[in-house]
Amino acid sequence: MSKILPGTKTTRMELLRLKTRMKLAERGHNLLKEKRDSLIMEFFNAIAEIKEARATVEKSLREAFSALTQAKMIMGPAHVVEFAYASQVETRLDISTRSMMGVRIPMLNIEQHVPALPYSLPDSSVKLDTMSQKFLEALQAIVRLAEVESTVKRLAHEIERTKRRVSALETVVIPRLEATVRFVKLALEEREREDFYRIKLVKARISQTD
Repeated sequence: MSKILPGTKTTRMELLRLKTRMKLAERGHNLLKEKRDSLIMEFFNAIAEIKEARATVEKSLREAFSALTQAKMIMGPAHVVEFAYASQVETRLDISTRSMMGVRIPMLNIEQHVPALPYSLPDSSVKLDTMSQKFLEALQAIVRLAEVESTVKRLAHEIERTKRRVSALETVVIPRLEATVRFVKLALEEREREDFYRIKLVKARISQTD
C-alpha cells in the first residue's frame, strides 16, 4: 500500500486520470532516454574534440614561441619588447551560446583589430609579423579549447541530470502509477461484485414476495 499515490479515489474517473498520467510518464521516459543517449553521443564527440584541441594548442604555442625566439635573434630582445609596447592591437572575446538538446553550449570568438602599421617597417623584420600571427593562432586555439572543455562540462552535468530523471521515472513514478492503477481496478471490480451480489439479493427477495 505504500506505493499507492496518496489521495487516490477509487472511481472510474480517477482510473482514467491515472491511465493518462501513466501514458504521459511512459512517453516522457522514452523521450528522456533518447535525449540521454543523444547527449552521451555528443559528449564523446566533444571528448574527442578536446584531444584534438589540446594538440592544436600545444603545436600553436610551440610555433609562436619559436617565432618569438627567431624575432629576438634577428631584431634583439629589446626591439621586440619595444615594438610590442608600441603596438595598438586590440583583442576582444565575444561570447554567445547555442542550444544542443536544451543545453546552452558556449560559443567563443576572438576578434582582433590591428592598426595598419603598428611599427616602423625599416626597423622591423618579417619575423615580427610571423610572431604576431602565430600568437594570434595560439590564442584562437586556446579559446577553442576553452569552448570545447566548457561544452563537455555542461553536457556531463545535463547527462547526470537526465539520468536521475530517467531513474526516478523507472523506479518511482511509473511503478507507483502502475500500483495505483491496479489498486483502483481491484477496488472497482470488488465494488462491481458487491453490487452484483446486492442486485441478486434484491431480485431474490422480490421473487419471494411474488
